[in-house]
Amino acid sequence: MKPARFTYHAPRALDEALELLRDLGDDAKVLAGGQSLMPMLNFRLAHVEHLVDVNRIGAEFAAPAFGEDTITIPALVRQRHVERSPEAARLLPVLTEALHQVAHPQIRNRGTICGSLAHADPAAELPSVLTALDAKFTLASARGVRTVSAADFFLFHLTTALEPDELLLEVSVDRPGANQFSAFREFATRRGDFALAGVAVVCEVDSGVVTACRIAAAGVAPTPQRLTDTELLVVGQPLGPDLGAAAEATARAQVDPTGDIHASAAYRARLTGVLVKRALADITEKAHA
Repeated sequence: MKPARFTYHAPRALDEALELLRDLGDDAKVLAGGQSLMPMLNFRLAHVEHLVDVNRIGAEFAAPAFGEDTITIPALVRQRHVERSPEAARLLPVLTEALHQVAHPQIRNRGTICGSLAHADPAAELPSVLTALDAKFTLASARGVRTVSAADFFLFHLTTALEPDELLLEVSVDRPGANQFSAFREFATRRGDFALAGVAVVCEVDSGVVTACRIAAAGVAPTPQRLTDTELLVVGQPLGPDLGAAAEATARAQVDPTGDIHASAAYRARLTGVLVKRALADITEKAHA
């Protein structure tokens, strides 16, 4: 199928794009990579009066910045760019690991990281990863710029804190220290499918003991779900099989997913626990390497 008629806009500067979003309001959608939006338009699951293509707003929005204190990913950074970045693999391995699991290379070649976050599918990999990394989201409009946390950005299934006139300008995370270790695990029935469940785990480790931990699960709630009970269990404990087993049970009890034709609620809950256990095993191996 083909999309219903819409008016196409191709602003060449950020200010121009923000002015268009202000003037068009609810009638407009932003096009960056389009790997979620265009299929929805083609199948007429969504309809827009105006499409604002932001791909020409500036080369400065197309490359990540690895600063001394902060790592910033602007609006037009392609998923494949970060996936192939040696600097990203060294500093944010959990993001690189997750990107390997996102759909297929053809999708990642075009899809943007910020676009996936703005789409906010709770089964997608990137929202859970950026939640575990405690990311900050910079939202821009003609009215000004504001920053929100991951906890405040994801509101519900396919729903974020973005106002109709706002653009997700960039997402940023603190540059990790040498004692930070992370892992991403998911399970999908076929390579490239949405995961039945996934987890991103980020730990600070000192002499084999976890001193801080953030765990976010995908596919088990309307937004990326922080597994706070599991985090509290892990902190202060030495890495190892006993910790993994305890974390598995706690994570399994903490989630309350819904079932569908792909997996029952009980299976998704059990799978979440198993993935947390495996992610902690990955972190143990990395910390002891």
